[in-house]
Amino acid sequence: MEQPASRRVATPVAWIALVAAALALAVALLPAPLAHADDDPAADAATTAPAAPAAGPVPNVIITNFTYGDAPAAVGGDFTLGYTFQNMGRVAVQNMVVTVDGGDSFSIAGGTNTFYVDWLDAGYSLTQSVPMQALGSAASGAHAVTVGFRYEYVDAGVRSSGSSDIRIAVPVVQPDRFQINDPVLPESTYAGEEATVTMAYVNKGKADIANVEASIEGEGIESAVPSQYLGNVASGGTGAVGFAFTPLAAGEVNATLRISYEDPNGEAKTRDFPITLNVSESIPDTDEGMDLEPEPEPTVPLWAWIAGGAALAVPAVALAVVLARRRRARHAARQTDDGDWDDWDGGDPEAGTLDGVAADDAGASGFPARSGDGTRPGDGSSADGERTQVIADGDDGMRR
Repeated sequence: MEQPASRRVATPVAWIALVAAALALAVALLPAPLAHADDDPAADAATTAPAAPAAGPVPNVIITNFTYGDAPAAVGGDFTLGYTFQNMGRVAVQNMVVTVDGGDSFSIAGGTNTFYVDWLDAGYSLTQSVPMQALGSAASGAHAVTVGFRYEYVDAGVRSSGSSDIRIAVPVVQPDRFQINDPVLPESTYAGEEATVTMAYVNKGKADIANVEASIEGEGIESAVPSQYLGNVASGGTGAVGFAFTPLAAGEVNATLRISYEDPNGEAKTRDFPITLNVSESIPDTDEGMDLEPEPEPTVPLWAWIAGGAALAVPAVALAVVLARRRRARHAARQTDDGDWDDWDGGDPEAGTLDGVAADDAGASGFPARSGDGTRPGDGSSADGERTQVIADGDDGMRR
C-alpha cells in the first residue's frame, strides 16, 4: 500500500534531527581546554614549553700534588712549598681566594699567604708555590699546612658559593747536635795492668738523644765490660763514658771506641773513634810471702870512730876540768871559814876583838858579833859551852 507523500518527507527530517542531537551531546561531553584549544594562544604556549634543567652537584676543588723539596725541612731552615689544585666539578669556579696557613710550625718566608684566581674551568688545574720556613720550636715529625679555597660558581642560572680546606703534611727534622769529645788517653800504659780511656759528651740539640751505647774493641786487649748501655740524653745533658781494658802485651796497641745512638729524628747513627796506645813492659811485683835477703848493714870506718871519740872526749875533758876547779874552790872556802871561827875563839871577848881586830870590824866584815853570854847568834854552840855541828843545805850555806 502506498504511503502518503507527507509521511515520506517527515522520515528523513527525523533522522537528521536525531543525528544533530547526538552531535550536540558529544560536543557537550568534550573537555573545556580541548574545546577551546584553537581559540587560546597562551594555553598553547604553556603546553609546548620545555621543562627547566635540574641543578648539578657543587663543584669541589682539591689538591692533587704537592712538594717541599728533596729532603725534609730542617728546623730553622727555608723551603719552598709547591701545590697543584684542580676543579673537580661540572661548572667553572670564579672569584677564587687561596690562603696558606702554616700553623705553629711554619711561617711564610717572604711575600703573602693569600692568592686570587679569577676563573677556573671544570676539570682544569693550577699550580702555585709559597716560600716557607720551619720554626725553631717545631719538633721532629710531620706538621700540617692548611690550604683553603673560597670561590663562587653559577649553576642553572643561580650563583652560589663554595669552600674547601685541604691539609698537607710536611716533615720536619731536628739537626743532630750530639757532640762527643775526643778520647782522653792515660799517660802511661803497662802490659797486664788495667787502663781507662774516657770520653765526654753533650747534647746541644733541642730534642732528646735516645738509646746511647758505648763499646770498645781491638786486638791485644781484654775488657771486663766491652759494651755498656747509657740510655737517653736529654736536651742540654752532659756526661762522660769510661772504657776500662787491659793490654795483653807491650808494644803498639790499636783499638776502636764506638758510640751508637738514635738522633732526634729516630735515625740510628754510629760514630767510631780509633786510638793508638804505646804499652810498656809491666813492672814485676814482689810476692808478699817471699823471704827477702837482709841487706848488709853499712860498716863504719875506723877513722870515723876515732873522730867521733875525739869529738866526745873534748867536751868530757872540759867538763872534768871545770868540776875539779869548782871542787878545789869549795874546799878552799871551807878551810877559810874554819880558820875564821878559830881566830874568833882566840880573841878577847871583853875587848870585843878578834885577834887584834875590833868587833865592829868583824861585824862589818860579815862575821856575827858575840852576845853577852859568850855565844854568837846562829852559832852551833849549845848553852853548856859544847860546840855542835851545824848542818847546812849546801856548801853555799856554809860560806854564809
